[in-house]
Amino acid sequence: MSNKKNNKIVYSTNPDFSFEQEETIQQESIAPEKQTLYLSLDKKQRKGKKVTLITGFHLTETDLKQLAKDLKVQCGAGGTAKNNEIILQGDFRPKVKDFLEKRKFKVKLTGG
Repeated sequence: MSNKKNNKIVYSTNPDFSFEQEETIQQESIAPEKQTLYLSLDKKQRKGKKVTLITGFHLTETDLKQLAKDLKVQCGAGGTAKNNEIILQGDFRPKVKDFLEKRKFKVKLTGG
């Protein structure tokens, strides 16, 4: 059996059957002034390559992806947004800190 859920029920012999879909919980974005983001440089499990890691977001998935896109354009680098964090390829801590502070986020530098 596969792990996929079968959402396409064609027929049921149960007269009391009612198909209920799981409701997806949408996380709402919190105002930037109320968020504290943590900015760090990470090399672990990345074959020695440096990445700028930004965590602590409380944004919807679309807002997070848009912010990641804006950061990638600002830094001229690649990256990704997943699991409520943004990863940028390279060391862009000062540039990212300035960019996020202009957008009224509270930013704390972490790590060494």
